[in-house]
Amino acid sequence: MLQRLILYWVYGGALAGVLLLILTPLLVSGWPLPLAATFLHLPAYMIHQLEEHDRDRFRLFFNDLIGGGKDVLTPLAVFVVNVICVWGLIALSLYGAFVNLGWGLIAVYLVLVNAVIHIVHGIIFRRYNPGLLTAVGIFLPLGLATLVLIQRAGGGQAWSHAAGFLIAIGAHAAIIAHVLRRRKVLQNAA
Repeated sequence: MLQRLILYWVYGGALAGVLLLILTPLLVSGWPLPLAATFLHLPAYMIHQLEEHDRDRFRLFFNDLIGGGKDVLTPLAVFVVNVICVWGLIALSLYGAFVNLGWGLIAVYLVLVNAVIHIVHGIIFRRYNPGLLTAVGIFLPLGLATLVLIQRAGGGQAWSHAAGFLIAIGAHAAIIAHVLRRRKVLQNAA
C-alpha cells in the first residue's frame, strides 16, 4: 500500500486540493484575509502538483534534463519532497502565521520561488516544463497578493521576509543537492 501511495500521491493530493477549495469559505470563515490567503497556498500547491506530476511528468523530465536519463530523482524522493516537505512547510507556515503573521511568508515564498524557477527555466530553454502553467496562472497572482496582504497587515518584518525566502530557497536547494549527489553516485557506479 505504501508503494502505491508513493507512486500515486498526486491524484489524492489534487482531489484533496479541490475539496479544500470547496470547503475554504467554511474553514476560513472569520479568519483575517492574510491568514485565509495563506491557507489557499496548500490547495493551490496541490493543483500545481497535478500539472507537474501527472503521469510522472516532472520526474521523467527532470531525470532526462539533469540526470541524462538516469534515475536521479526517484518516486520516493518526489513523494517526500511534495507531501512531507511542501505540504508540511505550508502547514507549519499556517500554524506559525496564527502566532505571528510573518510566518505565513514561508508559504508565500515557497510558491513564489517555485514560480520563478519554472518561469526562468521556460525562458532559458524556450519550452514548457511541467508545472509552468499553474506557476504563472496561480502561484504568481496568489503569492504576490498574499505578500501584499501580509505586508499591509504588519506581518512583513525584515526577519519574516528573510526567513520565508531563505527557507524556500533552502528547500529548493536541498532538492538540487540531493539530485546532484545521486547523479554522482550513479555515475561512479556505471
